[in-house]
Amino acid sequence: MLLARPLSEDEVSTVRAWVGSDRLLELFMAQQVADQRHGYETGKAVAAAGHRLELVAAAALHDVGKIHSRFGPVRRSIATVLMGLKLPLGGRWAAYRDHGELGAIDLERAGASDLIVSFARHHQHRRPPEMAPEDWSVLNRADLGTLTGTSG
Repeated sequence: MLLARPLSEDEVSTVRAWVGSDRLLELFMAQQVADQRHGYETGKAVAAAGHRLELVAAAALHDVGKIHSRFGPVRRSIATVLMGLKLPLGGRWAAYRDHGELGAIDLERAGASDLIVSFARHHQHRRPPEMAPEDWSVLNRADLGTLTGTSG
């Protein structure tokens, strides 16, 4: 994602249609280009597989909390190693680690649905009891780039 290309006007319009509000689109657009591209591609995979719009929006918005760390690719890589080593993190390092929770708070304040907020909050962890296993599976596979086929 180091060389991610910015979204085209058509792609931004598509994200606008997915998320359904200017406040949520502002959060999406506040992300770094690579995160916008990842969110767009993740949402596109969910949409192409025929899943409902709320899941598409959840896929597109799940990483918005990364805006709090303002880290580029090198620091993100270092943060991932530090997190794997279970070292204590503070400041922007902790913001990167906690981007799911921070994003969930931002999304909730912006009026996102409970499902969108829940996936942002928990996507790095385990499925929360309030989320249907099928929805969780679709969103996680899309995030990993392994979602194929259509919904049943």
